[in-house]
Amino acid sequence: MKIKLIVSALIVGLLGAGYAQAEVAVTGDLGSTGLGAHISVPIQPNLNARFGLNYLNYSYSSSTTDVDYDYKLKLNTFDALLDYFPTDGGFRVSTGIVYNGNKIDVVGKPTATGTYTLNGNTYTAANAGTINGNIDFRKVAPYLGIGWGNANKEKGWGFSGDLGVLFQGSPNTTLTNSGCIATAALCSQLASDVAVEQVKLADDVSSFKAYPVLRVGISHRF
Repeated sequence: MKIKLIVSALIVGLLGAGYAQAEVAVTGDLGSTGLGAHISVPIQPNLNARFGLNYLNYSYSSSTTDVDYDYKLKLNTFDALLDYFPTDGGFRVSTGIVYNGNKIDVVGKPTATGTYTLNGNTYTAANAGTINGNIDFRKVAPYLGIGWGNANKEKGWGFSGDLGVLFQGSPNTTLTNSGCIATAALCSQLASDVAVEQVKLADDVSSFKAYPVLRVGISHRF
């Protein structure tokens, strides 16, 4: 799917470049989608095509009602957008599709006493092993937003900003345990309790289905 999106983006870009007569603009940006770089070309006097990559890894800690977790957020997206300028200024309305490689790796943290409490049952980390999982999203996600800056309007440097929403859908959440060395009955109970905890984790990350996009950047038209 990623290859198809990139090929489609390149085709549109090449068509746009014919109209643009090499009026290609590049933007470097930073925001909630990570570090990014975008290329834009005009298609019509008030319509630009914009393509870009965004990437960043970020670690943080949080918890459900029972378990503390270390999270590693891996941002990895490819944008194929259209920017419409309703007036002669820099205000724009943007829409398009995004290849969404965003995901979150999850690792359960034992308490200071070396235990997990799952579904009301307490297990020692030495016997229970590790609890980990991942959270990912649908790979093709629509984007809608507004912004400022028409990088293709004039040669030289300019400012760019985006405010929008990436509709990436309900997260797909998995949580498992590995390395349990307790009795078979206790390991079976642990697996059942981890399944209950997975539901809690899914509920806690459900707000990520609409991911806010806030970016600022510097652009240059050649």
